[in-house]
Formats: sequence, structure tokens, C-alpha cells
Amino acid sequence: MASLINMVSVSPRILTPTTTTTTRTSSLPTRPSFAPFSLSFPKRRLTVRAAETDANEVKPEAPDTAPAKNGSSFNQLLGIKGASQESNIWKIRLQLTKPVTWPPLVWGVVCGAAASGNFHWDFEDVAKSILCMMMSGPFLTGYTQTLNDWYDREIDAINEPYRPIPSGVISENEVITQIWVLLLGGLTSAGILDIWAGHDSPTLFYLALGGSLLSYIYSAPPLKLKQNGWIGNFALGASYISLPWWAGQALFGTLTPDIIVLTLLYSIAGLGIAIVNDFKSVEGDRALGLQSLPVAFGEETAKWICVGAIDITQLSVAGYLLGAGKPYYALALLALIAPQVIFQFKYFLKDPVKYDVKYQASAQPFLVLGLLVTALATSH
Repeated sequence: MASLINMVSVSPRILTPTTTTTTRTSSLPTRPSFAPFSLSFPKRRLTVRAAETDANEVKPEAPDTAPAKNGSSFNQLLGIKGASQESNIWKIRLQLTKPVTWPPLVWGVVCGAAASGNFHWDFEDVAKSILCMMMSGPFLTGYTQTLNDWYDREIDAINEPYRPIPSGVISENEVITQIWVLLLGGLTSAGILDIWAGHDSPTLFYLALGGSLLSYIYSAPPLKLKQNGWIGNFALGASYISLPWWAGQALFGTLTPDIIVLTLLYSIAGLGIAIVNDFKSVEGDRALGLQSLPVAFGEETAKWICVGAIDITQLSVAGYLLGAGKPYYALALLALIAPQVIFQFKYFLKDPVKYDVKYQASAQPFLVLGLLVTALATSH
């Protein structure tokens, strides 16, 4: 539940921002033939005014400014930088949900199911797990990412003006409709799973609702947790690691206090992963007063905070497994930490902006495999 659970890469950013409750006029890019965008926050309506054309009649057009001349259509569908210009509204909708951020949530459900010790490879359990993955990934992570982009539109106008919302290729009504459809789809899926699992209490619905609320307060004023680098990134890490794990375990077994503590500890590693995504937004964060860790501590210090949170957390979990009498699982986890450290020095610590995609693609598979090792250890 990206809310349920980026994650991890996944800056799933969990949902999206304005730095203060003070209204600002956003200098959003416009097409040459139109007057500038105007934002009317009290009515929450984004209008595009042209000489003789109503805003509702304007069809989406590819923005004039793109991240690269030869952008990738594959990157566009995944919702990552290097995307091609696109005018198809359904492809734009998919881009807003950032499918690249779904796998950590899906993997979290797998880990929770494994930790329960009650998952069986039969049709019913597989069907339950698929619906739970749909709830955590496409529905609630998609909700989180779309909401985050909506509240991040001012920052994106500075850092990534070619993104769908600041570039104007999708209207406010279309964005808000998408947010509600994804949220209601996720909550409905959670309710169905509770009935299917025979829960006396709607545990999964509560988890989905709580994760969705966390996503909202992460991105939206007045709380806007993402304004604080520590609180915001930990909330993001918990959404990508703890929440989907809890969902998978509650679906097939019992969610116990020790698992809650262990997964929240693992969420500190998620905090580190979230920091990786802050480096590319330093300019916009600084301009709008967001205290991301690279802004608050400087990029050099923030790099070491990032890798420290990731590595020390996993070493602590390995120590916990060793103390719990599970030395082979502890050794397996240590073996998975080593390549992460190598890639940190090879890519991330050299240049966290230039090599962020390479670093995450190289190192994070080992981290998520470590999650599964931990889950299997707790199930025995």
C-alpha cells in the first residue's frame, strides 16, 4: 500500500506537495499561443485561458520541453525520467501512477505472505495474493504517486517542467478523478480481501485506509510530512516496506508485535532509499523551502546519511537474526549487503544525481532479496 507500501524506489513519492499553506502562483510552462496558466486555489480549479477556446475543449498536446530529444516511450510508461513526449491520455494516466514504483509493494506482499507461514500454492491463495498485490501496487501506490504529483506541481515546474501536470497535458479534473478512482479501488479491494479471508475485524481495510491517510498527509498541507526530511522519508519507507508486508501477513496469518517492530526497523532502510530521490530535486526543494536532507545537511553529508541508513539497518537485522538462533539466514543477509556497499561506492557516492538510476537498478535487488530472507527466517 504505498500508501501501502518505492517504497521503494522505489519516491514512490508517496503523495504530493506545497511547502506551506500560503498560496503561490505557479509559473507553469505554457504553449506559445496561450496566455499563462492561472491557478485559483480556493475553488481548486486549474484553468487554461485562450482567446476563444474553453479550457475543457483543449485536447492534450505533447509539451514543448522534454527531458531529452530522443525520449523513451518505455520510460514514459514506467513514469521515470528520460520519457518521450506523449499526448495519449491513457498513457499519461499510467505515467502518473509511476508503474516503476509498484514492484517494491508487490514484493512486500510476497514477504508478508512468506512470513505468515500459511501461504499455500493453490488457486485460492494465489488469487488472494494477486488481488492484494493489485491493491498495494496499481491502486494504492498509483493513488499515492498521482496525489504526490498533484501537490508537487510547483516543484516539478522548476525541476521537471515537462511532467504531465506542470506541462498541462492533463487537466485538473482528470487528475482528481484518477486520484479518487484509484483510492476507492484500493479500499474496495481491501474490503473484499477481509471478507475472503474471513476476518472478524476488517484488518486489511484499516491498513489500506491508514496507508492512504499517511500518503495524503505526506504530500498535502497543512501537515505535508515531506517538508521534513527525516519524518517524510521514514513515512515513505514505512509505506513501501512495512505496510505491504503487514497486508500480506494479515491476509494469510496473524500480524504480531515483533513483526511490526522488525518491519518498522527495516523502514529505516526505506528512509535511506527515499533520500536517493531527493538529490534530483534539490533546486526546487530549496526554492520552495522544503527541508529535504540534501538541502538541510548539504549533498555530501546527505549521501553518507543515505548509505548509513540503508547499511546499518540491514546489519542490525542480521544481528537480530543471529541472536534469534538463525545464523544461516543472518549470513545470507550479510552476503546480500556486500554488493549493495560495492554499488554505493561505484555509483551513488560518486554522483547521486548522475548515477541514481544505475545505483538503484544495481543495488536494490539485493535489498529486496534481503527482505525475503528476513521474512522466511521469521516464518520458521
